[in-house]
Amino acid sequence: METVDYRQILATETDANRGVVTELGRAVLNGYVDRQQFTAASKYAPRLLTNQFGNQIYDQIKTELNDCQAYTFAVAFITDAMLSNLKPTFKALAARGVRGRLLTSTYLCFNSPKVFRELLKIPGLTVRLADVEGFHQKGYIYEKEGYQTIIIGSANLTTAALMKNQNYEWSLQVSSLDNGEIVKQVSDNIEAEWQAAQPLRAEWIDQYVSEYQAAQPAHQTLRRRQRALQLQADDKITPNAMQKEALGQIQALRDQGSDRGLVVSATGTGKTYLAAFDALQVKPQRLLFVAHREEILRKSLASFQKILGGPAEDYGLLTGSQHDWQAKYLFATVQTLAKEKSYSQFTPDTFDYILVDEVHHAGGATYQTLLNYFKPAFFLGMTATPERNDDFNIFELFNYQVAYEIRLQDALEEGMLCPFHYVGVQDFEFSADSDQATIDEFNAAWAKKADAKNLTGRVLELLSSHERVAYILQATEYYGYSGDTLHGLVFCASVAEAEAMAEEFTRQDHPAVALSGADSIDRRSQVVGQLERGEIDYIVTVDIFNEGIDIPCVNQVVFLRRWIIE
Repeated sequence: METVDYRQILATETDANRGVVTELGRAVLNGYVDRQQFTAASKYAPRLLTNQFGNQIYDQIKTELNDCQAYTFAVAFITDAMLSNLKPTFKALAARGVRGRLLTSTYLCFNSPKVFRELLKIPGLTVRLADVEGFHQKGYIYEKEGYQTIIIGSANLTTAALMKNQNYEWSLQVSSLDNGEIVKQVSDNIEAEWQAAQPLRAEWIDQYVSEYQAAQPAHQTLRRRQRALQLQADDKITPNAMQKEALGQIQALRDQGSDRGLVVSATGTGKTYLAAFDALQVKPQRLLFVAHREEILRKSLASFQKILGGPAEDYGLLTGSQHDWQAKYLFATVQTLAKEKSYSQFTPDTFDYILVDEVHHAGGATYQTLLNYFKPAFFLGMTATPERNDDFNIFELFNYQVAYEIRLQDALEEGMLCPFHYVGVQDFEFSADSDQATIDEFNAAWAKKADAKNLTGRVLELLSSHERVAYILQATEYYGYSGDTLHGLVFCASVAEAEAMAEEFTRQDHPAVALSGADSIDRRSQVVGQLERGEIDYIVTVDIFNEGIDIPCVNQVVFLRRWIIE
């Protein structure tokens, strides 16, 4: 067999593409001939993408998008969640003049009408529907300067396919010069399909709705069965893996003689149930559960009752309107407990187990009184955010005894929380010179950490103006929400702003109601019910729902609590 000098082949490159040819040549030799003899830049080298071992296909999809001059996707299945993750990237590309094409289909009626409507919102993207029976392609093509990068394999444009901890996939990434044979084969195929495809139009989507719905009964039956099984499983609640580990470590602290411990656990990972499971293994004679919101207490009481069982009269509330002093398991607001009359009802050793929820508030005087007065066998503090900006050391308060810690990123990676997508949007800018003095005054007040409730009338007009709210709603419409019906929360900096924003949202066809800490529990429950039933699109809030929130229908959160005005 004749020996080939690959170095000589590399030396015959043309001047026009000298750098790219050299790098691509090395990538070919590295990937297909000898990886030890030839090194190659990773951007050109062939790669197997699998979602395993930190090799997330989604990351590579975004990397190639940010480095391309144009792109073409040919994918059978698309989910709304995956589009939400990529919308900021698509928008940034369009702003730079980078155009894209997407070819998809109605294969198996997997793609929902909502997905097709979301595709029409993406700037710089042209979408067509393939006229190919059994269209099942999964390819991503990126045009670069003088060459192309192609990712082809098993991964659809879905979160399950492109993100780790879900599907394991095989997708091969290769790069080739524009006149390479693989580029010609892929280009010929996609161009033929593209020319035969029909453009995606809103009118077509309206017609597709009935076809999609007709194909859903089998899927709906499966989902109903899954929900029924879940409800049966929920009847008997058992600790998850995180809770089992935490329970063991909390007990280990007690076995070592500690009288207090801290659990740092991301919101949504089951802190309340963890506390209930720990109470079950401790079996206290009297238990005190302390929180700063009555909503948290009521939901926590229900959770404890599921785990501990026993007669309803064992459980009681200590709030502004209810005083179940003798309850075996007492759930108290810290505000009511702080009253002198309340402490006179209890001796320091009344409770042998005390749990303090959202214990990051413990730097306040009411919490300090609580922690100094009672002498239980064990104090358990729970929080998702122990690091504070008020210089109070929560860790020191619990003698640096951290029984268990799981942060947000860990919980997401463990699949304990539904993944979310966070988008930062530049605020609306006013250009009227007549407003500049007011805006400068406003910024100066913020710089001095002035109370946001002292907003001037003119600033409030600007914040809740028709133009700014229209701009905000345009952004929320583009980035969207999970599911078919919007259930949103909007956070503001002041009661006045919340009320003004709710009024303007409603005027612009997004019914909204303002809620604040001044509203009663009954009023809050009533408005939450309106949101859950789809009677309003948004709750605009201040001072509540910041922590301990349990409104499962919420699928969009908008933060308007800080502004940068120039």
